[in-house]
Amino acid sequence: MARSALRFASGRLIVERYTWLERVTHLVHLIAMFVLLITGFKIYFGWEFMDFQTARTWHMIAVPFFLVANWILVPYNLFSCKGKRCSAKDRMVHFKDSYVFGKADAERLIDIIKNFFGKGRYPAFSIYDETTGHYETKLHPMMKILIVLESIAIVIVAITGVVLYNLEWAPFGIPVSSWILSVTWYFASFFNINALSLLRLVHLFAAYWFVFELVVHVGIIELDPEVWKYHKAIFWSGKEDLSDPHYSEVITAKTKYLPTKEKP
Repeated sequence: MARSALRFASGRLIVERYTWLERVTHLVHLIAMFVLLITGFKIYFGWEFMDFQTARTWHMIAVPFFLVANWILVPYNLFSCKGKRCSAKDRMVHFKDSYVFGKADAERLIDIIKNFFGKGRYPAFSIYDETTGHYETKLHPMMKILIVLESIAIVIVAITGVVLYNLEWAPFGIPVSSWILSVTWYFASFFNINALSLLRLVHLFAAYWFVFELVVHVGIIELDPEVWKYHKAIFWSGKEDLSDPHYSEVITAKTKYLPTKEKP
């Protein structure tokens, strides 16, 4: 969607990086994920800080919030728009450029790796086109890879969680749990375990993936003090100052402004 922007006489360009709904979506996703991880590990490992039924209750309360945030609000935020660029083709192009890892992202990632070893400049990964009022991309290239893997992990925890919640779950008479178990039995035979045990293991491994992703996303990619402005944008202001010379690129009508950062 088109983003509100304000350019000051001093040259500062303040852009709406995240709408209020995008910030709410991120916060709901984050809180629900923490609740699911903490209660899920308690259920699996039997930690003593909470009784089983309380943990299970909180786990099930967090599930709909997590799924609504990821399967309803995220798609809505991706494909909703205001202004001139609202055709289906425009939205698909926006989705591809903003969230799908492509050649330009691979080049930026290679430059980031080179910069880590003291060679070359750190490339911009927040690219805003002032002529159209749209971000071409606003994600670190590694995050575009993590998003795909996270989406797969969400589907896995949802499918396996159905059976772990209720072995006989059959909404509207549709035997969903039975179908999942039937398919799982085929793969379980290769590991010489039963279907329910395999589902538990896959569910657990998906949970470990979320922990790993959290470490990479927050602990590594965004530990840089120059990226703290993005934390402020996603949790509070929603705004980005594109005149900040770190990691930002502004495409104007006549030229392309590309502030970069030399590695100390």
